[in-house]
Amino acid sequence: MKNKILLVDDHPLVREWLANLINSEPEYEVCGQVGSAPEALELTGKLLPAIVIADLSLAGGSGLELIKQIKAAHPQVSVIVLSMHDETLYAERVMRAGASGYIMKREATDKVLEALQTVLAGKLFFSHAINALIAQRLVTGQGSAGGSRVEELSDRELEVFQLLGCGCTTRQISEQMNISFKTVQVYCGRIKEKLALANINELISHAVRWHENQSGK
Repeated sequence: MKNKILLVDDHPLVREWLANLINSEPEYEVCGQVGSAPEALELTGKLLPAIVIADLSLAGGSGLELIKQIKAAHPQVSVIVLSMHDETLYAERVMRAGASGYIMKREATDKVLEALQTVLAGKLFFSHAINALIAQRLVTGQGSAGGSRVEELSDRELEVFQLLGCGCTTRQISEQMNISFKTVQVYCGRIKEKLALANINELISHAVRWHENQSGK
């Protein structure tokens, strides 16, 4: 029997490219394609794929939260993250959330099939650079692998910070994350404190610059 793969990405062209790549191999079958986190969780329960390949930036929710939800409801389903976001910031987070692998989109063509084979064999698939950073952190006892203040943010704080960088208002963030407006304000306050920023304008400016830097990598 073929191993079923579910694709989760809010860009249809990315899903189409991935489906063509994966379906070209006789041992795999793309069983579904969705663009949002709620759809992904629902379809995972219906199809029970061997592996979910998911982006971190999704409509209707966070990719990190989706990983946690999938692993909580269906621990036998493996998750591989395919993202444009810097692996030095996100790889450890997705690992803690329960994902089995992380692939940067810029190197995806060479890595997707290798990652599928590795994860199906019961192993983790992360880059040599990430494995080295994690090993170094364990040896030195440092709290984060890359040394950036942004890495000190919690998963939910990072999601708020990222959405601010994308140009979302606090009201839009409240709706997208399905949390109250006051909760968003609390997160913003924590982020300002951790990043040593004076006010909301500095926070937004910093978030926008960070997002532009991430997009340019």
